[in-house]
Amino acid sequence: MYFETFSQMKKQLGQLSKWLETAAAHAKAKSFDPNLYLNFRLAPDQLPFVRQVQIGCDAVKLAASRLSGKAAPSNPDTEQTLEELSARVRSTIAYLDTFTAKDFEGAAGRIVTHPRWEGQVMSGADYFLENAVPNFFFHVTHAYALLRHNGVNLGKADYLGSQSLRAP
Repeated sequence: MYFETFSQMKKQLGQLSKWLETAAAHAKAKSFDPNLYLNFRLAPDQLPFVRQVQIGCDAVKLAASRLSGKAAPSNPDTEQTLEELSARVRSTIAYLDTFTAKDFEGAAGRIVTHPRWEGQVMSGADYFLENAVPNFFFHVTHAYALLRHNGVNLGKADYLGSQSLRAP
């Protein structure tokens, strides 16, 4: 289950990469700086687009790390352009490409810690279902919504990406 879900999250990052390309093309067509997207928000108290992308990448990267025991690469959150954000997404996809199903053997029983949990822990299974998956999709979905809200021509098919449809 873990490997398959991380594969879907990796696919979603691929979709995010395409959204960033579409956003850059939209900005060019409308004659504005594509880097303006980085500070867009849906609400004044919401994190800006740049943080939604960074946190989405970190959520999946750190979840894979915590559940597999592999060290995750560090990202300093210094992206200031759409291209730098695209590079971050690509590097996260590349990191996820290093995993196999075997890496997640025993993940459900692993004890997971997090600095914000102030000394408390979760089982790998609880962490994955209650924190990692919803946190990743929350931030990626907000990134999508911010682009849509600001006129980028994206639809449901752009969110979902290709599917494994076939004749019966």
